[in-house]
Amino acid sequence: MSPLLLPAPAKLNLSLRVLGKRDDGFHEIDSLMVKLPGLADGLEFREADGFSFQCDDPTLPCDESNLVVRAVRAYETAAGIPCNLSISLKKMIPHGAGLGGGSSDAATTLLGLDQIHEGKLGADRLHELAAELGSDIAFFLKPGAARCTGRGEIIEAAPSPPALRVLLLKPVFCVPTPDAYGRWNASKELPGIRYDAWETEGLSLVNDLERPVFEKHRFLAELKHWLLARDECSAALLAGSGSCVFAVLNQDADAGILAKAARHQLDPGLWHWTGNTGT
Repeated sequence: MSPLLLPAPAKLNLSLRVLGKRDDGFHEIDSLMVKLPGLADGLEFREADGFSFQCDDPTLPCDESNLVVRAVRAYETAAGIPCNLSISLKKMIPHGAGLGGGSSDAATTLLGLDQIHEGKLGADRLHELAAELGSDIAFFLKPGAARCTGRGEIIEAAPSPPALRVLLLKPVFCVPTPDAYGRWNASKELPGIRYDAWETEGLSLVNDLERPVFEKHRFLAELKHWLLARDECSAALLAGSGSCVFAVLNQDADAGILAKAARHQLDPGLWHWTGNTGT
């Protein structure tokens, strides 16, 4: 077979409501999610005598704990066939940012394997595998925006929201998703930080995980507050469970100047990316 190259796009939660803790230990959520097609990892599948997996990010494990490898094992078990492939992952989405990089990689792995094996499992079985592997993996199996409920595995196609031009800013540190949800119930709001919904472009942007994440990582609250004070931004929000914060940019905003100012005034190590949400 010829090498198969597939993109694994990042995501943004335009809204994320946490409704309570479930009996299974997860949290019930209601979230509107969109993809960032311009920010994507890359997966390459090559025919091989056995299975191997490589990643160009040395900070990520390439063993059985990696979501790509877990997706391969799940597919092998469900399809009853070995995966004789060499899979290479090129990371562009920062780890621990709340942008869904690992989940997108797992979903794209499932899609790639089923494409290589000529649809052996099909869309419904892939969705089942995705839901078993992680809460928001199923979102990445289909294009477009979606409303995600349950623990994130119930996916309902949503009307395409307006495309937003966004600036993403992330400090060096990461925020583990389980820690953010684990602190949600007992956390308190910080004074002077706005947590209610921002209305922009006909959308209501809100994230209930800001409360626990900002309480522990006050720099992220400061970053959001700083963005909201800038004329270039119409809204700002924590991305998922963080540690990325994104700003919705006004039409004439110079994202490069804004990112430079953030690094100069707040943190010289900030990673940044500018682009549009998918429609």
